[in-house]
Amino acid sequence: MLRAVKSRVIGPVCENRRGCLTARRGRLLVLLVLLVLLAHSRTHALTHSRAYRVPPLQCALERQELLSNPDVVTKYKAAAKIVNEAIVAIVDAAKAGTLITDLCDLGDKFISEEAGKLFKKAKDEKKTALERGVAVPTCISVNNCVGHWTPVDPETVVQTLKEGDMVKVDLGCHIDGYVSQAAHTFVVGATKVSGRDADVMQCAKDCYEAAARLIRPGNRVNDVPPMLAEIARHYACSHVSGVMSNSMNRFVIDQGKMILNRYPTNPEERMENAVFEEGEVYSIDLIVSTGDGLPRLVDEKETTVFKRNWGTYHLSMKSSRQLLSQIDNRFSMMLFSLRNLEGGAAAANDTKVKMAIRELTKGQMIAPFPVTWEKEGEKVAQVKGTFITMPNGNDRLNGFPGQAVESLQKASLPEDVKALLSTSLKPKKKKKKSSS
Repeated sequence: MLRAVKSRVIGPVCENRRGCLTARRGRLLVLLVLLVLLAHSRTHALTHSRAYRVPPLQCALERQELLSNPDVVTKYKAAAKIVNEAIVAIVDAAKAGTLITDLCDLGDKFISEEAGKLFKKAKDEKKTALERGVAVPTCISVNNCVGHWTPVDPETVVQTLKEGDMVKVDLGCHIDGYVSQAAHTFVVGATKVSGRDADVMQCAKDCYEAAARLIRPGNRVNDVPPMLAEIARHYACSHVSGVMSNSMNRFVIDQGKMILNRYPTNPEERMENAVFEEGEVYSIDLIVSTGDGLPRLVDEKETTVFKRNWGTYHLSMKSSRQLLSQIDNRFSMMLFSLRNLEGGAAAANDTKVKMAIRELTKGQMIAPFPVTWEKEGEKVAQVKGTFITMPNGNDRLNGFPGQAVESLQKASLPEDVKALLSTSLKPKKKKKKSSS
């Protein structure tokens, strides 16, 4: 259409020069009005959706707000406290014979109920009640399952835990869009973990602690992966390809500065070598495997976790528009599981809902988080937590239940790794020498 307008404007010279110029100006004015209306319609569609929250350009302002407004840090810490308690509740309930779907329901219900008790009278900038609740649906991924396993229907997917299963719990909570997410790995029924199970769990923990010390103001993104690779080599483990840590903003859970745990060999896949700054919030996520770390998608139907994307798309089906409206109103830009939809498992299994999910995914209105797998017989461990880069050092928001892990490789860590892990997240300030 623009080409057609342009071709008419630059066509044969008009004999009536003044009339020709007037016509040109008229066409340009019409074109300008159309462009403004188009831009307004796109902005209206986004800003009138609860899915549209924080444009990327506001990141710097948010950093300043975090450093100057104690209420922001309070909300992050409140969300983290709920996450920590939810993980403890799940670990306590995870016995041999427990249904995975029951643990997923337990985690989501715990987060929703506890978040609902907080900030009841508080209002956001639009004078409406604060949004709060699940930011990452509870996922229970066992043994060689890499992640995002949260079955919808316990009648069609009957999976129970067994003694010796390596379980990864991954979940998140938000208060007014300020997110804390965490993941913890444990072995069912074990008082002490040893052998290769211990190696992979200790590797994930050491990598997590190393990243927490390297992601600090003044360092860069590319400072992190080499140390993580050295630790993984020592334990004869592999970082799972595609897994990354990233900065978060209000209502923005998976964008910003990104740090790939496994440094890509393809230059096109490398991330910007950005500088870490004060007042940033990071989700540090480490997933390591006893195998090659190359996850495989086995069945697309196993995917039940999605997230709303920014943007607009013409949806042809009424059911798609209705489902998108529900997603905007209930989940905003947070991750959600199909079992969290209104109607639960019955709704998720409805043919119209499945078709709507397909159209929304095709139009990139929602992004799928697929379930992936390592090779059979391998074990995968995960540690994830939320950190805030403050002027006096990094604030750790998440803690995990203890389980004895005895890896024979721990004692022989390389000296540079030992030196890094021995440093404090909050270095003590040097005392000024008193003048005599």
